[in-house]
Amino acid sequence: MNAKTTHNGKVALITGGNRGIGLETARQLAELGFTALIGVRDLAKGEAAARTLGGRVKAVALDVDAPDAVAHAAAEVERRFGRLDVLVNNAAIHYDPSARALGPDWTVIREAFETNVFGAWRVAVAFAPLLGASGHGRLVNVSSEGGSLASMGAGAPAYSTSKATLNALTRILAAELRSTGVLVNSICPGWVATDMGGPGGRPVAQGAAGIVWAATLPDEGPTGGFFRDGKRLPW
Repeated sequence: MNAKTTHNGKVALITGGNRGIGLETARQLAELGFTALIGVRDLAKGEAAARTLGGRVKAVALDVDAPDAVAHAAAEVERRFGRLDVLVNNAAIHYDPSARALGPDWTVIREAFETNVFGAWRVAVAFAPLLGASGHGRLVNVSSEGGSLASMGAGAPAYSTSKATLNALTRILAAELRSTGVLVNSICPGWVATDMGGPGGRPVAQGAAGIVWAATLPDEGPTGGFFRDGKRLPW
């Protein structure tokens, strides 16, 4: 992991940021000097969550499933800050370990792709110009080893296939944004004790630390990779 460095004046946006890994990522980035914007569907709840972390954390209305809301959020960030230094695509739904691909719940699968893939994709497109304006932009897609083809097996079909697709998107975006100085990586936070992960996982702070590592990479850092705790994972 990176040694603690001051990033005063930089701006980060974390989708799905009102709880769990998203909120902890915001806390850690704010501690490093970032203005951390948590993207939330319910602005009142987001503002309440932001207040628990102090003045460097602020809430922004952002529903990744709603194109108009994404465009509005991008316009708001541009108006207020003129750029974005870090985008963390953290919003995700439908971890379905007991489900099977041969007994598909198409509603769950479509919803998983709408948020985990299309939501992350539309947010990346909307904020790419602001990341490019930073000159040192970092785009972090919060993925999962469940999306690794090397270890994929039965179960969690909606979640695993959507995260595998997100990893593919990471590779494509990394190539397309390379010339702008934006580094794009997928991060697996590991099994973390959150509402989605359930009890028994490692502390949220440990999972978020790997995301913060990718968000604060130096300019010569990797792009188009898949990591957990700063170490490469197989696709």
